[in-house]
Amino acid sequence: MPTAIRRFFGIRIKIYHLDHPPPHFHARYGELEAKISIETLDVLAGRLPPRVLALVLEWASRHRPALGQSWASARRKEPLPPIAGLDEEV
Repeated sequence: MPTAIRRFFGIRIKIYHLDHPPPHFHARYGELEAKISIETLDVLAGRLPPRVLALVLEWASRHRPALGQSWASARRKEPLPPIAGLDEEV
């Protein structure tokens, strides 16, 4: 079951409950999707347009601790708190 934790600039970020390790999140833009490691920010699978990937990685680097906490909560089937998007930050 996916849990959307953020949407910004047409990008949807999701973490799935009980998903398999390593800790990661899914970023979707249109029909394209990438699975990205929380620890290393490497693309584990899929692809995104270069500009979109750059935005996702910038966002993830700012929120890596919160993403790790969301991953742990998802593994326990707990609700995931929202994380601010790039369009909400000052």
